[in-house]
Amino acid sequence: MKALLAFIKKELKEQLRSGRVILLGILFVLFGIMNPAVAKLTPWLLEMSSDSLAEIGMAVTTVTVSAMDSWGQFFRNMPIALISFVLLESSIFTREYQTGTLVLSLTKGLERYKVVASKTIMLGTLWTVCYWICFGITYGYNAYFWDNSVVQNMLLSVVCWWGFGMWIISLMIVFSTVLDANTGVLAATGGIVFGSYLLGLLPGVKKYLPTLLMDGNSLIYGTAETETYIIPLIITAAMSVICIAVSIPLFNKKPL
Repeated sequence: MKALLAFIKKELKEQLRSGRVILLGILFVLFGIMNPAVAKLTPWLLEMSSDSLAEIGMAVTTVTVSAMDSWGQFFRNMPIALISFVLLESSIFTREYQTGTLVLSLTKGLERYKVVASKTIMLGTLWTVCYWICFGITYGYNAYFWDNSVVQNMLLSVVCWWGFGMWIISLMIVFSTVLDANTGVLAATGGIVFGSYLLGLLPGVKKYLPTLLMDGNSLIYGTAETETYIIPLIITAAMSVICIAVSIPLFNKKPL
């Protein structure tokens, strides 16, 4: 246990020293502020452009915004936030392969499964903290400007998106244990997500796929049944656990 905690501490120091923690914090705070800001500024922007739109025959009517607009923006911005997270953290294993720092730790007696566990804990913690900070900022501003009670199924919708992010992290972990470059990790992870998206075009398959969890807007607007998301949420959680479990024997066999 001491070795695991020591390696987690080492991971945290590396995250802080490289500036990734600060950059992620800034990005997710900005996204949290941007969601209500865009909704709040939309009527003003339309009013400013009303004259130019009138010249091409388009009439601008009075626009009323609510917390729903801000939460819609939250779910539209979250894919960008997650992509930023993946881009920044995709080299959490591969940079150590290239520098050889893992070899030093392993020769000192650190068990390989603890490397996988520590990096999984670090990525999961970073994603969880950043995601819920973004959510908290958006929630606070929405409560101040409007009324969050108009949103339906809020808790389930945000938990689904958090779970989708954890699945992405599990894919990064398992591909990082077999690939030596972060470009390969990015390509493999993106390929799985894209494949899941394509399979989701099939009506009979969509309800079982992790990519369904990204559709938070349908939940908050009440256009989808909550039961529809329970099965993919459970499947996604199971797939995430399987990916982490498989990554341990894969990493045990990887030459360093």
